[in-house]
Amino acid sequence: MTKKRYVARSSQIAARNLGGEMMIMSAQDSTLYTLNDVATAIWEAADGSTALDEIVERRICPVFEIEPGVALQDAEALVEELAGHGLFMLSDEPILPSGQESK
Repeated sequence: MTKKRYVARSSQIAARNLGGEMMIMSAQDSTLYTLNDVATAIWEAADGSTALDEIVERRICPVFEIEPGVALQDAEALVEELAGHGLFMLSDEPILPSGQESK
């Protein structure tokens, strides 16, 4: 069984949905990113407490009619790439909002 991956939006960004496109600016280098529909669905669901495979199962597969295994591989590659740009935080455990401690 593969490990669960959790994804959360970075607090070091500015994001706005403009005309149906999610625009994100990195505070690291002021680079502007435009997310496609799939990436936007992941972005919106990335709360840190929902595992990436659940996001894919609930938000991607039903809407985009894609095989779950393929969708999860693509989603993992996407979030890893965006995490490399400082847009997402990734963890093998749920990610708590800043200022909260685990119980």
